[in-house]
Amino acid sequence: MILTDTHTHLYLEHFDNDRHEVVQNAIDKGIHYMLIPNIDSKSVDGMLSLCDEFPENCFPMMGLHPTDVKTNCQKELKIVEQWLEKRKFVAIGEIGIDLYWDKTFVKEQNISFRHQIALAKKHKLPIIIHSRESMKEIFDILDDVHTSDLKGVLHCFSGTEKDAHKAIEMGYYLGIGGVVTFKNSNLKNILREIDLKHILLETDAPFLTPTPFRGKRNESAYIYYIAEKIAEIKGISIDEVAEITTQNAKNLFKF
Repeated sequence: MILTDTHTHLYLEHFDNDRHEVVQNAIDKGIHYMLIPNIDSKSVDGMLSLCDEFPENCFPMMGLHPTDVKTNCQKELKIVEQWLEKRKFVAIGEIGIDLYWDKTFVKEQNISFRHQIALAKKHKLPIIIHSRESMKEIFDILDDVHTSDLKGVLHCFSGTEKDAHKAIEMGYYLGIGGVVTFKNSNLKNILREIDLKHILLETDAPFLTPTPFRGKRNESAYIYYIAEKIAEIKGISIDEVAEITTQNAKNLFKF
């Protein structure tokens, strides 16, 4: 059984004391592929060092995270552009709009999201969309700029069933993480209506830790518990979940 974590921030300081062991533990438990989204210019070196250490398992993305979009976003976007010319990445991400933490730079977030979508089209790469409390704003922009060649995933999907079907119709996957294991999560009901061919598994480590480890640091190894929950919801084996979602990831990211 081979599982894929399509969204994990293993380069963050939360893993400074045991990063190598955390990655190796995930590999040993069957999580053979880990896709690593960028945050901003300060996170690039750590991300790339990790991917260079595990070149068969860890694959980098390049982008500017919406919560790190400030008044200097043009400078940050220029750095993103420069990196995309220098090295291979599997996606543009993580990008999007976040209206949960701070709405000060909403205008800049919109500009940055549109700019990075344009970069994705230029480099023929999928996009990783962060949409915390911003599903309407995300779809407003996608409705405006989407083309048939633009692909991607709604990371940590938190929308309605209607949102899910709209995203799928536009050609996007739904990123499903630890929230699906939470007792009161509505994701279970949505997933019952969604074919597994539209789903990607992700941890968002070190955040959003699944049950039974909720409240502790998340790790890529815990993707197993997300897959296990989806298998339970769909009434299929975890091996089938692993096979289909890993193939989905390969289809989208071409790693």
